Amino acid sequence: ALRAAEKPMPTDEDLRKIASAVPTKAAVAAKQPRKLLVFTLCKGYYHTSIPYGAKAVALMGERTGAFKATISDDIVFFEPENLREFDGVCLVSALGEFFWPDNLDKLPPAEQETARKNDARLKKNLEDYIRSGKGLAGIHGGCWAFNQTPAFAEMLGATFVNHPWNSTERLAVKIDEPSHPIVTAFRGAGFEIIDEGYQFKDPYSRAKLRVLLSLDTARMDMNKPNLRADGDFGLCWVKRFGQGRIFYTALGHNSEEFWNPQLLRHFL
Repeated sequence: ALRAAEKPMPTDEDLRKIASAVPTKAAVAAKQPRKLLVFTLCKGYYHTSIPYGAKAVALMGERTGAFKATISDDIVFFEPENLREFDGVCLVSALGEFFWPDNLDKLPPAEQETARKNDARLKKNLEDYIRSGKGLAGIHGGCWAFNQTPAFAEMLGATFVNHPWNSTERLAVKIDEPSHPIVTAFRGAGFEIIDEGYQFKDPYSRAKLRVLLSLDTARMDMNKPNLRADGDFGLCWVKRFGQGRIFYTALGHNSEEFWNPQLLRHFL
């Protein structure tokens, strides 16, 4: 994992690019003021696009009036009294078991037990929060949050396997449901983008998910090892979890994606 000093931050020019690309109107108008927790903590691979994505999401909320964002990597926000202040949580490539202390396996047994109980408590709080009618959004690496917790994969809708296509390769993307507000920015037309191409395993299933974007395998290099036998590589979906709503998009590995106007409308 990168140390704090090694984590690149957007330059003034990058911020200008993001600001110029941010939409000024939400695809769906908010019925009331909303607050969003934009969470960025990583316990594992650090995506250098995280501060770009977090800034873009926050600026979109500000510019469109859709929500007011709080950007943080502090797990204190998942305490019940803090989380209830938000209408949703957005994981901008936040990943790993971020409720665990870094040295969990080196702690004395009694401290390990305390840490695991706290982890279970915070996870249960997040699950109850979403079930009650709140929202969870995951961008790119957010699918690897709580990666050792199967219950989170059930809530999100899939388990990350790997990225057969790396971050410098061209992805061909098809629109599975052109009329859905989340993908109308693409105007019904498939597109190409330089990004990591993820693949997922169970519980990924179109019977459980409303898949909005997926890889167009007819226009992709499929000469990769250990690909899904069914050729179904969903990249974006929505689903219900109790009364809550889940949104996930696998796009967003590269920083420059966060000043792409079409993608920003998709992320919004």
